[in-house]
Amino acid sequence: MKPLPSLPTGDVHDFDFLMGEWTCVNRKLKQRLTGNDDWDVFTSRMRCQPHLGGLSNVEETVFERGFSGMALRLFDARERRWSIHWIDSRHAVLQPPVHGGFTGDHGRFYGEDTEGGRPVQVVFHWTRLGNDRARWEQAFSLDGETWETNWVMDFTRTTAAG
Repeated sequence: MKPLPSLPTGDVHDFDFLMGEWTCVNRKLKQRLTGNDDWDVFTSRMRCQPHLGGLSNVEETVFERGFSGMALRLFDARERRWSIHWIDSRHAVLQPPVHGGFTGDHGRFYGEDTEGGRPVQVVFHWTRLGNDRARWEQAFSLDGETWETNWVMDFTRTTAAG
């Protein structure tokens, strides 16, 4: 497998835009890395709060499918890089983190995981779309060259930030 790209750096304020409450439309591939193009579409509600003076934040999401999840984001001021850790109520196991940051309105975060027993590379793409909209995309790769987007979340703010 090709090595991960150079990890982007960022700023402690990269996720300030995400603070507050959001609704979300999720599109998730029903089967990953099989060439399948059958998407499941469902909604969720999300709340994000800062902690430790902005060096971390916690996002809790409740999905209409009957499960919830939590992202813990930590900013390493020395490396100028975020790590994002995920856990959900279906498995209650902290997933391997992705690392990166934002350049302008676009964030890239890379890591390694497994899918169906196979090692995969993971990328999260965050896009700020003004004050009240955002998009998150997750893609997997088996070789580090060909990427399959398997989950897209379109966020709309429901309350003021903070």
